Amino acid sequence: MTATVPADLDTFFGSNRARIEHELFDFLRIPSVSARSEHNADTARAAQWLAGAFGAAGLKAEVIPTGGHPVVLGEWRGAGADRPTVLVYGHYDVQPAEPLGLWTTPAFEPTVRDGRIYARGSVDDKGQLYLHVKAIEAHLRVRGRLPINIIVLAEGEEEVGSDNLGDFVRAHRDRLRCDAVVISDSSMFAPGQPSILSSLRGLTYLQLDVEGPSSDLHSGIYGGGVINPATALARIIATFHDANGRIAIPGFYDSVRDWDPATRAHMRALPFSDANLLKEVGSPALGGEAGYTTLERLWRRPTCEINGLLSGYTAEGAKTVLPSRAMAKVSCRLVPDQDPAVIEKLLQAHVERVAPAGVRVRVTHLHGGRPWRADLKGPLFDAATLALEAAFHRTPVIVGEGGSIPVVDDFVQALGAPILLMGFGLPGENAHAPDEWMSVENFELGMRAVATLWDLM
Repeated sequence: MTATVPADLDTFFGSNRARIEHELFDFLRIPSVSARSEHNADTARAAQWLAGAFGAAGLKAEVIPTGGHPVVLGEWRGAGADRPTVLVYGHYDVQPAEPLGLWTTPAFEPTVRDGRIYARGSVDDKGQLYLHVKAIEAHLRVRGRLPINIIVLAEGEEEVGSDNLGDFVRAHRDRLRCDAVVISDSSMFAPGQPSILSSLRGLTYLQLDVEGPSSDLHSGIYGGGVINPATALARIIATFHDANGRIAIPGFYDSVRDWDPATRAHMRALPFSDANLLKEVGSPALGGEAGYTTLERLWRRPTCEINGLLSGYTAEGAKTVLPSRAMAKVSCRLVPDQDPAVIEKLLQAHVERVAPAGVRVRVTHLHGGRPWRADLKGPLFDAATLALEAAFHRTPVIVGEGGSIPVVDDFVQALGAPILLMGFGLPGENAHAPDEWMSVENFELGMRAVATLWDLM
C-alpha cells in the first residue's frame, strides 16, 4: 500500500505558505524562557498567543493554570465516538538564548538563511508544535471537519523538567483519554530521511556542592594546609568513570535492559558516519564507553556527564585564591529499566564515599524523567510510515534518541495509549545552543505528513 498527500490539503499549504510562516515568526519572537523568572510574563504571553492560534485553527482552546507555567489545551471532538481520539503534545517554552554574542542574528528575531529558520525555539519545539496546528487547520478550513477527534496539549515547562505536567495529566486523565499520543519534538536521522523514534533516554539531573573553609583564602598563606574544594570536586568527578569510559558508580548498570538483536542489527545498518559526527560537533576525536558503536553510545547506553563547573576566581588576570566552595551540575542519561530516583541515590552514596576528608559535600536533585522504549507494531505506526512516505517520498527508518522528554512516561502511566514520536528536526540544529534552526523544507513537509496521518488513521 502507498499513500500520497491529499491534493486539497497540499493546495492549502501551498497557497497559505507566506501566512503560515508569518504566524510562526510571531510565535518565535516571544521569549518564553521558562527557566528565567524575568521571562514569566513572556511565557504567559506565549500561552495566550498559542491559545489564540488554536482558536483560529478551529479548536476549542483553553489556558489552564498549573503550579508553574500554564497548559494550553485545544480540542476538536466532532468526528464521533466511533472514530479514534489522538492527543498531540508539544511545548511552547524555550531554552535561554545565552550566550547572545554567538548568535549570527538575534535569537528572538526569526531569520531565514540557506533554507533554515534561525531563532530560539524554531525546532525545539515551537516550529514542530505549530506544524501540527496548521495540519489541523488545513482539514478544518478545506473540509470543515477532521477524520479523527483531536486534543492538543502544549506545556510551558518542558525545558525545566515538566514538574507540573505529570500532575496535570493525572488530574485530567478522563479528559485526555485517547487512542494514541503523537509528539514531534525530535530529529530525523538525516536530511530527506524521515524517521520514527523508538526510544528516549531518561534523566537524573543533580547539583554537587563541595564546601571547605568558611571563606576564600590566600593560596600562599593557606595552600597546602587546607583542603581545596575545587581539587576535591575534581577528584570526586574523576571517579565517575573508569579508563574504558564505563561508569564506575557501584550498581549503576544493574537495571539496564539490553536491546533485542534485531534492533541492534537495524541500528548498525544505518548509514551513520563517525567522520560526519566529528564534523558536526567540531571535536578532535570521539569517545565514550568502550565496546560499543557511536550510535549505541548515543541511543542505548546510559551516561554520566558534567554539565557545568564553578569555583574560585575565573575573571581576567590572576588572583591567588583558595576557593571556599566548588559546584558541578551533573546529568545522567538513563536507559530502560533504570529508575531516576535509584540512580540519584547511587550517585549520592558514591560521592559521599569518595569525598576526601576536610570538605562537606551535598547532592541536590534538580529534575529528572524516566526512559522510554516503544513497541513499534500496530495501525498507528503503519499509518505513520505511510504518511511520512507520502510527504518525503522515502521510507522512514527507526531511530533512537539520546535526549529526554519527561512527559512521555507520564502519558504511558496515566493514559496507557501507544505513543508515536515523529520528529522533523535535523542533526546539528543547535537546539540548546546559539543559532538554533529548523529546516524550512522539513516544516513544510512535516505539515503535509501530519495532515496525511490523520486521513490514514
